[in-house]
Amino acid sequence: MNYHKEEYYTNRELSWLDFNYRVLDEARDKDNPLLERVRFLGITQSNLDEFFTVRVASLRKLMSVNYSKPDPAGMSPEQQVKAISDTAHEMVKRQYNTLNRSLLPLLEQHDIHLLQMADLSEAQHTFVKNYFDDELYPALTPMADDSSRPFPFIGNNTLNIALRIYKNGDKKDRKFATVQVPDVFPRVVTLPGKPNQFILIEDIIKAFVGSLFINYTVKETSAYRVMRDLDLDVAEEDTSDLLKEVQKQLKMRERGKVMRLEVEKSMSKHQRTRLSKALGIEESALYVINGPLNLTFLSKLVKAVSGHEDLNYPKYHANYPAVYQEHSIFDIIKQHDVLMQYPYDDFKPVVDFIHEAAEDHDVLAIKMTLYRVSADSPIIKYLGQAAQNGKQVTVLVEVKARFDEENNVHWAKKLEEMGCHVIYGLIGLKTHCKLALVVRRENEGIKRYMHMGTGNYNDVTAHFYTDMGLFTADTDMGIDASNIFNMLSGYSEPPYFHKLHISPDGIRDFINEKLDDEIAIAKAGKPSLVRMKMNSLSDPQIISKLYEASHAGVKVQLIIRGICCLKTGIKGVSDNIEVHSIIGRLLEHSRIYYFSNDGEPQIYLSSADMMTRNLNRRVELLFPLLQPEISRRAMAIFETMWQDNVKTRVLQADNTYTKVDGRGLEMLDSQDHFIHEAEQEAQADHSEAQRTSNSHQFIPMMSPKNEPNPLNGEEE
Repeated sequence: MNYHKEEYYTNRELSWLDFNYRVLDEARDKDNPLLERVRFLGITQSNLDEFFTVRVASLRKLMSVNYSKPDPAGMSPEQQVKAISDTAHEMVKRQYNTLNRSLLPLLEQHDIHLLQMADLSEAQHTFVKNYFDDELYPALTPMADDSSRPFPFIGNNTLNIALRIYKNGDKKDRKFATVQVPDVFPRVVTLPGKPNQFILIEDIIKAFVGSLFINYTVKETSAYRVMRDLDLDVAEEDTSDLLKEVQKQLKMRERGKVMRLEVEKSMSKHQRTRLSKALGIEESALYVINGPLNLTFLSKLVKAVSGHEDLNYPKYHANYPAVYQEHSIFDIIKQHDVLMQYPYDDFKPVVDFIHEAAEDHDVLAIKMTLYRVSADSPIIKYLGQAAQNGKQVTVLVEVKARFDEENNVHWAKKLEEMGCHVIYGLIGLKTHCKLALVVRRENEGIKRYMHMGTGNYNDVTAHFYTDMGLFTADTDMGIDASNIFNMLSGYSEPPYFHKLHISPDGIRDFINEKLDDEIAIAKAGKPSLVRMKMNSLSDPQIISKLYEASHAGVKVQLIIRGICCLKTGIKGVSDNIEVHSIIGRLLEHSRIYYFSNDGEPQIYLSSADMMTRNLNRRVELLFPLLQPEISRRAMAIFETMWQDNVKTRVLQADNTYTKVDGRGLEMLDSQDHFIHEAEQEAQADHSEAQRTSNSHQFIPMMSPKNEPNPLNGEEE
């Protein structure tokens, strides 16, 4: 059969927009706490901004060179841009309908007010006038646009105010000017008087901006902002110094072509036309906004609200087992592999792993890959400390990690200053795998300890990204890890790996082999099941192989948070495939790959999604869970997510997503379930620790809930 027909595939970009609609649905969901709904609406804005600055920018570049080859769904770049524009305009309308008709009125019911100048009391008016005169006025710079002063450069994502002014006594001589709203001031200004009353900084500036134009009268003020092409074009094959090339591109990209212009609804047609012409945009790139521009300010508004904890998700505490406080982390890993699921399990043991390695006299070397780290990363600190303590420290810092380039360049330089060997990434590839290796001298000889994960070594995002990680001292995996670092840092091409699989190429080949095995099992008339969880599924070859598996009778269950270019419900092609998407309070980020394997299940974790870039153009890692209780726990985690009937949406044959019909079912929110489970385990664990505080016996922490067969015998 031909599994590559265009009608079998969904366009990647339109699938992403569907994902953002699912996030927007969370802002509209009355079952979510009100302030969390407000946060979700702000997230849809930041998502859309990044989409335009990267994905739409890439498509427009293809159009500029007359590239017409269609995508797997049969759409040319020009057709994609047109479809994106239509969908995005509708999305923006729904965003602001949600804000104006639902969220702002609900906030007001709780005495939380976003005020306009006309709403202010006399005392509040005096306050904002003084704030403008004393703080804002000195920082504002009016920019004219006339024959001697050309239209100024408008920076990406800056908030600006367009003005029409005329000289006093001459109303016919109208002029244009623009003022940038300084981003060094908070956009949400807390007003005195009653609590939880706020105003936006641009409204204050618009009210008093006339004082910048002496002897002129302001006729019109309206805010606008632009989103530019921020896609980084690093000509790696032409540069011998990758770090300098990235820094050069960072400076250049701020002046990228405008992808979208947003203007307030109050802006006159004359002003819109003038801005569009000056910025060189097509009409389709103009977005007329019915409310405050750039809804990312909503997260700041939520943080400024006081006295309404009931309008947020309840706080919870991650599970940090007492055993980590009582034993060396190396002793723990030596006795048993440890599987962790963040943020339900605390990320601190990962930081402790590097910290203890830095101070342990028996540790000889630490090797680590870093893709994204926090702005004040403790892991960076401990790696530097290890180098200063005489350890051999090698760190691959991926300086091409999108939107983290500047942060990573900074940390790469800092690590070098502290004595670490730093690799800035590989030519032509992004290093996206998450791998830490510690080499230790012990009585029985050299031993390797590893942490491998599905997510970044970022102690901040680990609080709200769901990821999984494995601590292991497995000998074969240790050898594989050493070979991976030898490949990354030097000239080495090992003929094979014992247990780990890496991209480029290796993960694709492995997944294809496992799917072929399941196809053979199904054709032999035996039950066959494939379960995968990932962020995105867009690689056409992998999708075609899943279609082939479905056609052969393999049952395929997919949990895909974001992009899914696969279609369900195609007769004879995808009848046996079901796709779920979970959007909740935490960002689903873990990647799980399960194969029933003729009754002997195998389960793997990975840093890689099934996207062409991950399989062909990135260094990625896929690793097995070998110890029975560890693999059982991972399968139980997947099963819990698969049974979620609160936050799950199911992909239908018509390419829409619908919520699970929960009538007659016990409600299961998988994220909420894992939170409560972690809190119960932490309570039980620390109670047990208190009872055995005089004992030094190490007891591996395994929940009894992990013991039953999570798949109800399906893999037998």
